[in-house]
Amino acid sequence: MLGLAILLAFNFIGIWLQTSFHIPLPGNVIGLILFTIALFAKLVKLEWVETTANWFTGHMMLFFLPFVVGTMAFFPLIGRNWLSISVGVMGSSVAVLLVTGFITSKMTNREDQRHPVPSSANGQKTAEGGMK
Repeated sequence: MLGLAILLAFNFIGIWLQTSFHIPLPGNVIGLILFTIALFAKLVKLEWVETTANWFTGHMMLFFLPFVVGTMAFFPLIGRNWLSISVGVMGSSVAVLLVTGFITSKMTNREDQRHPVPSSANGQKTAEGGMK
């Protein structure tokens, strides 16, 4: 119960901050940010919330059930616009993959420049990723 109380407290604090100061972020997101900061600052111990968090994660599908049922009410609209919805979903997915790959490639190249791998005379990589 302590874990649930801690998670709810951070949620309510985030909602209160959002409504009080008109922050352009959802209150639950603010609460999660504060909770993450509290975890990293060791103000909240992971053991206190781990059981509750595991339970929420294990029952995640229950939280999406209202969304799925609500979507069923829009089936006629989705049916009329299936092509544009499909192109939008696929296009945005491809864009995310490309941007992620580009950024990962740049970060890997930057890391390789900071920590070059020593090479040998024949220049072949070993199984550990180094050079033979």
